[in-house]
Amino acid sequence: MTTLRDNLWLWGQSPGSHHTPSHYHLPGVNRMTPAEGCAFFGTSNCCRVAMSAGPFPPFDEESRQLTHLKKVIWSILGAGGIASHNAGGFGDLEEVIRQAKQFPNIIGGVLDDFFSETRRKVYPPENIAEVRRRLIQGAGRPMELWVVWYEREIQVDISKYLPSFDAVTFWTWYGQNLAELPANLDRMIATTPEKRRYAGCYLWDYGNAKPLSDDMMLYQLETYRKYIRSGKLNGIILCSNCCADLGLSTVELTQKWLQAHADEEIPQR
Repeated sequence: MTTLRDNLWLWGQSPGSHHTPSHYHLPGVNRMTPAEGCAFFGTSNCCRVAMSAGPFPPFDEESRQLTHLKKVIWSILGAGGIASHNAGGFGDLEEVIRQAKQFPNIIGGVLDDFFSETRRKVYPPENIAEVRRRLIQGAGRPMELWVVWYEREIQVDISKYLPSFDAVTFWTWYGQNLAELPANLDRMIATTPEKRRYAGCYLWDYGNAKPLSDDMMLYQLETYRKYIRSGKLNGIILCSNCCADLGLSTVELTQKWLQAHADEEIPQR
């Protein structure tokens, strides 16, 4: 039996990294770690992603904190604002390979904020194909390569990149664009045949630096649940521990929703 919880992930980032810089206007002080975030939401899967506030290689201690989890994906390219990690090679590829050799629950890498015009210019499709080859060869075992795709880039032709990716994570950056969620999901699904697909799920309207309404939060979750049950999506990635301890109503709503639905069996197709 497979449940929604089995395919629930946390987008894990260093505590305080969504407050630095402060342009997202999040309230309070964030101290929750990715490991604590996984326990908070009841998931054993984590995408551990670097931002400008860190973490910085080596990642050994961060990986050790997640050894109790079932699956971990490390960022090979972290958030779009990162420059310091990307000098002298391809992002943190070699460090992720080194982590995978030490920690068996690390199953792959993810390219965050990837389909921006800037990153596509720097990293052409043949470059990403080489990253996939090096990741698998370097780890000496099967490894997955994931990518982040935003609704704001839904018009971008990603077809030449797709052969290199095992999974596409699709995110709605601007809260008002959740009104177009089914249409955007349908387009993403039609564009990514034979790929696994995960819905990135924000608990704050980061694009507009303001709270996400409870109504829109519930609409988002219920839409993802519908698509998972129909076999069109494989799971949900919650973002993130960096806002889970700030007293947001969307966090409380999400926890209640998970209590009601996370252990439902997903129909096998």
